[in-house]
Amino acid sequence: MDENLNKKLEAIENGERDWSMFTDRQRSFLLALDDMGGNITAACIKANIKSRQTIYNWMKDEAFKAEVDYVNESSIDYVESKLMTLIQQDNPQAIMFYLKTKGRKRGYVETIENQVSVNQFEELMRKIPDDE
Repeated sequence: MDENLNKKLEAIENGERDWSMFTDRQRSFLLALDDMGGNITAACIKANIKSRQTIYNWMKDEAFKAEVDYVNESSIDYVESKLMTLIQQDNPQAIMFYLKTKGRKRGYVETIENQVSVNQFEELMRKIPDDE
């Protein structure tokens, strides 16, 4: 990687949001992506970008991809904070959701029991009426 790209990536990793290396359209998209909670389609519409493929092409640039990833991680952080607020308000659905996702290692998992017949052909044959 060239030194300039390394500096850009390092700035992004340190939380410095320097978008000067991006075009106006790219900056517009990044702002829209943040506003739309990480939804690429909605951000494209808001930024007047006709095709999602444009974004995927831009994401071949590691610095741009890092910014998109940062926006997406920020959206997840925001939603997690809302979930924690609901948990603090003793919301049972929020508590269950949290335990089913974050508490899996402690056994908070829903399991589905399936009864499987070893010989399905034999079972089907028993259901067919006898010809007398």
